[in-house]
Amino acid sequence: MGDFTKKIGIVVKSDQTAGRQADKLEKWLRSKGVAVVRKESPSPGLKPAGGLGDQAPEDLYCIFVLGGDGTFLSAVRWIGDRAVPILGVKFGDVGFLAETTEDRLFAAAEAVLNGAFSTMARMRLQVKVFRDGKQVAAETVLNDVVINKGALARLANIKTYINDHYLTIYRADGLIVSTPTGSTAYSLAAGGPIVHPEVPGIIMTPICPFTLTNRPLIVPDSVLIKIVLEEKSSDILLTFDGQKGLELDDRDTIIIQKGSCPVQMIALPGQHYFDVLKAKLRWSGGRV
Repeated sequence: MGDFTKKIGIVVKSDQTAGRQADKLEKWLRSKGVAVVRKESPSPGLKPAGGLGDQAPEDLYCIFVLGGDGTFLSAVRWIGDRAVPILGVKFGDVGFLAETTEDRLFAAAEAVLNGAFSTMARMRLQVKVFRDGKQVAAETVLNDVVINKGALARLANIKTYINDHYLTIYRADGLIVSTPTGSTAYSLAAGGPIVHPEVPGIIMTPICPFTLTNRPLIVPDSVLIKIVLEEKSSDILLTFDGQKGLELDDRDTIIIQKGSCPVQMIALPGQHYFDVLKAKLRWSGGRV
């Protein structure tokens, strides 16, 4: 293990089973001389955007996430713009972000400690919101940024530009801008395409568009997307990875582009993206 002590983060969802397993993992890691930083994942629900909260220590060797996709996304927020390798361990819900399952946790931990893993860079999006020209929020997302109308708004009128070139006004219940990683999340439910994480693109998927010719669109990951709401827009919410929210109105400009720091997701030998996909979507009789 060299002359230094490895420091490993554990992010665990607030759930008894996951908590007990985290206790075991922590004890096991400490018995191997590894320092452990443990963090409980916040309970589900929207938090106000803007506040950064605490950040993970700089010197983490890697992070184990014990929980579902929500826990994984909160762990990604915790590491911020650092290139700390991260491994999801699935508990309960169907997850696209977890690389392994609870029963294989210790085999996976052993492999990771021995360096028997590779990492796959997953693109993130950087999202900035300007109100009357002043920046009011900056967030980085792994899955998606979503503009959603509230219960009282009839339709959102979402004016969209690509590299300052006018594209269209989406008249819809909302708009999802997602990474390839996020293509299997909310975007998929709204009729968006499945995009392999190694395909460099940004996916724009309208939610229940009023005009049936508004189709999902994949743009290059090099573009800058600018979004403004039509005048008198209200009761519109912007959410980041489904975890943080910000109320929007027609004074706001949203700028979305590829983030500079991808997430380093740990890939274990023998795991295959397409196998996960087939199992999750139950293609040709595959089982979850």
